[in-house]
Amino acid sequence: MEQPSERRSSALPTAIVRRTTPWGFPLLYLGWAYAWWLPIVASSESVWSFPNVVFLLVGGSSPLLAGLSLLWLEYGRAGFRDLRRRLLEIDRIGLGWGLAIVLLYPLFTLVNAGIALAVGATATPLEVASLDRLLDPGALVLLVAVAVLFPAIEEIGLRGYWFDRLQARWSALASSLVLGVVWAAWHVPLVYMTGYFEGTTFQPDLWWWLPSIVLTAIVGTWIYNNTRRSVLAVIVLHFVGNLTGETMGFSPEMYPAVVLGIAALVAILVVGWSPQSLRGWGTDRPVSPLEEKHTEQARSELA
Repeated sequence: MEQPSERRSSALPTAIVRRTTPWGFPLLYLGWAYAWWLPIVASSESVWSFPNVVFLLVGGSSPLLAGLSLLWLEYGRAGFRDLRRRLLEIDRIGLGWGLAIVLLYPLFTLVNAGIALAVGATATPLEVASLDRLLDPGALVLLVAVAVLFPAIEEIGLRGYWFDRLQARWSALASSLVLGVVWAAWHVPLVYMTGYFEGTTFQPDLWWWLPSIVLTAIVGTWIYNNTRRSVLAVIVLHFVGNLTGETMGFSPEMYPAVVLGIAALVAILVVGWSPQSLRGWGTDRPVSPLEEKHTEQARSELA
């Protein structure tokens, strides 16, 4: 028997969320972040000064805030139970996909560095983090935040809530491109915050960084769909990618070439696993059972 918290289809907030799906999430996601982050950019003061650092953290909560609030309004406890399973069930991943998640970005980095050395593009393709930097308390805190905390906050909203709504309407490839563009837009203010990348080995320019974010979203879909919608899988993938970049990052002259490398990887995934689902020829993409139930209810109401 359904609990009152699960029977929300007639409630006004739930009706508004469903009528604005899938665009309600990016409006809240970007709107909340920009409202707190644009004052940091306008101040021209260090992002780590007070109160800018508070604005950074509050604005950075936007994917988690948007995802969890909309999930509750739309599905109540049933939505949270589904999300909890996708965060905790390790058996969704399996050994083979677990290895792919852990090894993908380190191997990608080493292969690109090897190619650069082989063709003589640069003698220093990588910037390996020094022991002094890894032992510096401030840099270590930033490393933990970038590698561990940020991926969890971002992916719970993006994959834990929003991507299922996109994928229920469009192909996995189209959904990935939509998610990637919005995800890239979320990162834009960070480039203009004074001192944000000061403690990292990463110095991005928008013209190549934003396309790489969009392409990376497709790689995330490949993992997500092949691990039965595991949010844990994409969090770990995001974590490994960030950790690799912070400890064994590309040198600045490699950045544009790396975008081409990501594009080549994505082309292999799309061609090899098909643009329809990125799961295999003739294989349906996974859809949230909650989304399927909502679709069936909507069809019955129209009948």
